[in-house]
Amino acid sequence: MPSFDIVSKIDLQEVDNAVNQTRKEVSQRYDFKGTHNEIDLSKDAISILAADDYKLDAIIDILKGKLTRRNVSAKSLDFGKKESASAGAVRQPINLIQGISKEKAKELVKMIKDTKLKVQPQIMEDEVRVSGKKIDDLQEVMQLLKSKDLDIELQFVNMRS
Repeated sequence: MPSFDIVSKIDLQEVDNAVNQTRKEVSQRYDFKGTHNEIDLSKDAISILAADDYKLDAIIDILKGKLTRRNVSAKSLDFGKKESASAGAVRQPINLIQGISKEKAKELVKMIKDTKLKVQPQIMEDEVRVSGKKIDDLQEVMQLLKSKDLDIELQFVNMRS
């Protein structure tokens, strides 16, 4: 029976490349000269330390641009609360969202079932598998989900017939 998986994954190598490019651009820009700014990437988060709010916003804009050029959606970023740091600096934590949460998976399953197509969605940990007898029905589900404005980035993988 044909099936495919709906996942939400980020290419961490592309995120690392975008962070490195952002660091390089910040070090070369004139408006950042003489100020202390840091961009740190851990396994599932990015931490930005900037001299003030203006510089923080500029670094975030640069980072978003670099990520977009590398096909990493801004929907995959969860911006935390701005925190004050020493000497008037500002820190911004950004979590990287990987996988589909249980609530979002249930919402996707409900959306798919409401189409009345002959497909069976099922939740499997942090992904949703959709199977059906006709590949055309599966492609229709993909088009439906692509047309919806969801707050997470979805990829369709493991198409089997």
